[in-house]
Amino acid sequence: MRHAGVLFLTGFLAMSASWAGFILAPQLQLGRESMEPVTGGSELYPQPRPGLAAQGAAVYRANGCNQCHTRQVQQVGVTTDVILTEVGTNQAQVLSAFKLLGLSLADNPLTGLPRDLLRGVDKKRADFAQKTLEDAGAKASVQVRATGPDIARGWGLRGSVARDYLQDQPILLGSQRLGPDLANIGVRKPDATWHLKHLYAPDLVVTNSTMPPYRFLFETRQINQSPAADALVLDGDLAPAPGFEVVPTVEGRALVAYLLSLKSDVPLFEAPFSAPPGAQAAAGTNTVANP
Repeated sequence: MRHAGVLFLTGFLAMSASWAGFILAPQLQLGRESMEPVTGGSELYPQPRPGLAAQGAAVYRANGCNQCHTRQVQQVGVTTDVILTEVGTNQAQVLSAFKLLGLSLADNPLTGLPRDLLRGVDKKRADFAQKTLEDAGAKASVQVRATGPDIARGWGLRGSVARDYLQDQPILLGSQRLGPDLANIGVRKPDATWHLKHLYAPDLVVTNSTMPPYRFLFETRQINQSPAADALVLDGDLAPAPGFEVVPTVEGRALVAYLLSLKSDVPLFEAPFSAPPGAQAAAGTNTVANP
């Protein structure tokens, strides 16, 4: 054991380097992150989740939802689109601009505005097209768009970044996708009734769903004067006996509130994208109406 000291020191340095690389460095990089204004707005992001949604995070975790769903939209890159918003009064000049840009009027009529004119081009060409059209008296906007398979699936408007999870403890990223990603489900599916039905009987809203029902998050009770506002409308074998109704428990309502609070729909400095013409990206996230 003449070299025991050397072996110990080598092991200690290896462990220290691993600790510094995997724990200390990320903490220094991300541990001081704070809420920041959304791009083009003043409201801070991300806002804390409302009380019921915060309770729902515990229900989500307790039922292992992150075993089958991720909360991390993957982004490959960004691309640029040119949107024609107004033609102006000199259509002859606009047609000349179209010709200069290599565009065909047959494929790009001057009606139904706003509309995509160029899609998936680099920023240099987009800026040139915008200037050319505006010199002709038309109006065009350049839109930045995130790209990647998850974006194409409609799972989000941009990729997930560290700031999205500042209000989460613990962070439930998930590692498998037996079901779709839920990072932006509050925007994709904003209807609380849809989520309640999905939890009670997934096949009611998703054909051939492989998700198991979570009926223990509901109770069947006698109707008191009139049905509850959140009572499920069920037919056939799922319908309760006459005079009874199926309603979510407190845990069921909390879980739906949590799902509705999952929104990554604002542009950030580290994750930019442009809102469509005539639309404004929501200034805040983690907001939810009472389900």
